[in-house]
Amino acid sequence: KEILEKYHDLFTLQWEGVIGNMCVPSQAEWEQLLTNCSAFLFYGMERFMSHVVLNWLVAMNTPKCRLMILLDLVRSQQSYQRITNSDIHKSCLHIALERPTETAILLSLTGVGSVIATQWYTTLQENAERLEVLFENLLSFGKTTGQTVHILQS
Repeated sequence: KEILEKYHDLFTLQWEGVIGNMCVPSQAEWEQLLTNCSAFLFYGMERFMSHVVLNWLVAMNTPKCRLMILLDLVRSQQSYQRITNSDIHKSCLHIALERPTETAILLSLTGVGSVIATQWYTTLQENAERLEVLFENLLSFGKTTGQTVHILQS
């Protein structure tokens, strides 16, 4: 929340979404957010794709979404239990499609222009630091996504 408030003035006036644990977005809310955005940020627990219905996502068309930032792959005891219970009902192939590379490919096929995503499990603090670097470079300094990702890799 602190980071969003710090960079609030650099966002467009049409910034909208779900913050914190106010509620879990429905599939209709995910669709509305993803199809009407020019940039999308997911900062949350476990795999992003575990929060959306795969069949629904692959049928979506998101040509307006030029950038998707996925700061996911954070694990807690509670999130691990949730994902374990959810994965029991999925095939091995389905679970494989929720991995970072496969997620980026699927999102690209739906029309997302660029995907910045974590590739391995991390902590909320490390993702907060990544978000700070992303916003500082993209919004404050006006760097390209490529330049910003290169800074993140350093």
